Amino acid sequence: MSYEIKKAAVLGAGVMGAAIAAHLANAGIESVLLDIIPFEFTDDDKKKGLTKESPEWRNRFAANGLDGILKSKPASFYSKKNASMVKIGNLEDNLDWLSDVDWVIEVVIENLEIKQDLFARVEKVVKPDCIVSTNTSGLPIKDITANFGAKLKKHFLGTHFFNPPRYMKLLEIIPGEETEKEVVDYMTKFCEDVLGKGVVICKDVPNFIGNRIGVFDISNAIKIMVDKGLTVEELDAVIGKGVGRPGSSIGGTMDLVGLDIGYHVMDHLYEAVPDDEMRDMFLPQDFMKKMMEKKWLGNKTKQGFYKRTKDEKGKRVKLVLDYNKMEYVPLKKPKFNSVSDAKKMEGGFEVKLKALFNGKDVAADVVREYLCKNFIYATNRIPEICDSIVGIDDAMRWGYNHRLGPFETWDAIGVKETVEMMKKLKLKVPKQITAMLKAGYESFYLKKEDGRYYYDFEKKDYIKLEESPKIILLPSLKEKEKIIKTNPGASLVDIGDGVACLEFHTKMNAIDDDVMQMISDSCDIVEKDFAGMVVANHGTNFSVGANIFKVLVTSQQGDWDILEQMVRMFQDVNMKMKYLERPVVTAPAGMALGGGCEITMHGARVQACGETYIGLVEVGVGVIPAGGGTKELMVRCTEGIPDGAVEAGLNLQTLYAKVFENIGMAKVATSAVEAMELGYIRKTDGISINRDHQIRDAKEVVLGLTKFYRKPKPAMIPVMGDNFKGMCDAILFNMRHGNYVSDYDVHVVKRLAEVISGGDCAEGTRVTEQEILDLEREAFLSLMGESKTQDRIMHMLTTGRPLRN
Repeated sequence: MSYEIKKAAVLGAGVMGAAIAAHLANAGIESVLLDIIPFEFTDDDKKKGLTKESPEWRNRFAANGLDGILKSKPASFYSKKNASMVKIGNLEDNLDWLSDVDWVIEVVIENLEIKQDLFARVEKVVKPDCIVSTNTSGLPIKDITANFGAKLKKHFLGTHFFNPPRYMKLLEIIPGEETEKEVVDYMTKFCEDVLGKGVVICKDVPNFIGNRIGVFDISNAIKIMVDKGLTVEELDAVIGKGVGRPGSSIGGTMDLVGLDIGYHVMDHLYEAVPDDEMRDMFLPQDFMKKMMEKKWLGNKTKQGFYKRTKDEKGKRVKLVLDYNKMEYVPLKKPKFNSVSDAKKMEGGFEVKLKALFNGKDVAADVVREYLCKNFIYATNRIPEICDSIVGIDDAMRWGYNHRLGPFETWDAIGVKETVEMMKKLKLKVPKQITAMLKAGYESFYLKKEDGRYYYDFEKKDYIKLEESPKIILLPSLKEKEKIIKTNPGASLVDIGDGVACLEFHTKMNAIDDDVMQMISDSCDIVEKDFAGMVVANHGTNFSVGANIFKVLVTSQQGDWDILEQMVRMFQDVNMKMKYLERPVVTAPAGMALGGGCEITMHGARVQACGETYIGLVEVGVGVIPAGGGTKELMVRCTEGIPDGAVEAGLNLQTLYAKVFENIGMAKVATSAVEAMELGYIRKTDGISINRDHQIRDAKEVVLGLTKFYRKPKPAMIPVMGDNFKGMCDAILFNMRHGNYVSDYDVHVVKRLAEVISGGDCAEGTRVTEQEILDLEREAFLSLMGESKTQDRIMHMLTTGRPLRN
């Protein structure tokens, strides 16, 4: 039987259910969102003129769920317009809507009886080939399906999303004993390709993989804190980025997730795993019980492990919980030599982690005990929760945002060295680790010429990791000597089939002279020897823009010729890329700000990651875009104008008002879809929801373009001239008198208006791209010469925040 999901139903419109429906919409999947009808009909309902038959009353819970997720921060929808793809209803009147859906996902309360009763009703309605799943985070699949008919059992499985579904990569798939392999294979492919998830197949055991290992990790850290008498901020200073944990560390993560949720999972695990050798670790600490009683649940109640408040002067302050006295005290910044020394070391994360592990102070003691216990626990869960180390490592990276999984971390420190430390700490080394080392296997992962291997405890040998043809890894290609040309700022890599990939690798992928030179060189090489080029990288951010520190120093030193040369070079390489004889596809992901946005816009096509945060933000530091960003927005907003329309008197005001607003307000799109709405990305461009597939997708776009590709014709841009400046003056006058902007904001944005106006000319005049570039460059250099702009840049560099002066 072949499966295809075009429409889904989400049962349960709480935060998680509504967020899943939102992410389905992001992926282009229509859904129905159903919940129960309200428990009582109130006097307020009567005053509104409602009856018990009114859809507004009967669908209230689903409507509230959708309304709440529309307001969620961070946003659950790529665009609020996507909410139109979610149809709300209730489980009493609208269960028959399930008859034409392809996937039903249940997201109701974690109560076995309620779930079983609901599925008994669902089973009678769904079509024979409908896939049905539960989002349970811990209830056994075998218990949920106990009363199912044979047909439904074959199409049923667990699909456990991590919250928030849009942003968390991990999705655990838990097959039942009778789930057909075809269903598991299809759902794995669908969730990876369509929903952009990293899928891990789990066994039907309590809390599966992610929460079983993740909650142990957090419980372990908190117990060490209490046993060693550390403060919350001391623990977070140690168990943070230095050991590959998120910046929120332990206390901040618990506040983010919610203590009530973490407490519930710990409590549930303690009851559910009576044979677990570390079961007592899941017993919540006494102070956590008191926090529950006081409802100090974290961010949702505005106090948990941390509390943000204001002092008597109204200044914002951050307090931290003293869990011995159960009161909040001023936050201190702990300092540990092992942490600071490791951070200063040259080398990558693994080098610094190993140094921290081998440190000599109490922080290093904490790290050793914490990691060793984590390693032992993860090892002892194989094959209980999954069959390989890979599933556990993937789950912790994707579900808990750990930089490395436990076995990858163990490799980074050294397996033999860590085992010796376990013995010193009088910890019981797992038998399979002893056997592995005795047989001469000294790492969990191994690189060979033909790929990457992992150690399998059952086979007692290395097994090759299956490589996905959908994933192109630039580091692997570099190891295979596929680098065409490189310099300190960027590299050109052969990614096969006549396509090259230009990769930036400066800090934050900021644009400097090396990057610009490599763009130019790459264009020359690709035009001569390749079918086309992708501009992409694996960094957290595509590019945060120009190296603003270098720009500031150059202007402060008065080297205006050098600065003008830098700006002109950036404009020239972007234009060179745009008018290359071969197609260039830019593939932004993460932040593509300022110059990063400008590079993106100069490709023949864009293949953006769904999670792309893109915009022209230069006015925030007192300048305007000068790499062709203003020019490209002007081209895009006018390229669809019919021939002769401008000459016939078409009013350009509405079109250019959007350009002025985007740049003048430094608007940043919070998704690729929103970037299309703002005009940074064309609506004909592509979106990759799965970041891992993005470079491959971009390569396919290049190959699709090559056969009939012709470089674009130079644009002649219709402008408004002085009329546009007058319009902007009126807008800025009102904004200044409303105190929405400062005098200097007005000054900067007036320079922007001069560029968009096209200069001193009549409305309807057509100008070349180069004329707009010249205006951009002139305005940028003029603003860089002003002390207030330099002050803004310095303030941004030192504080990370814009200055309004």
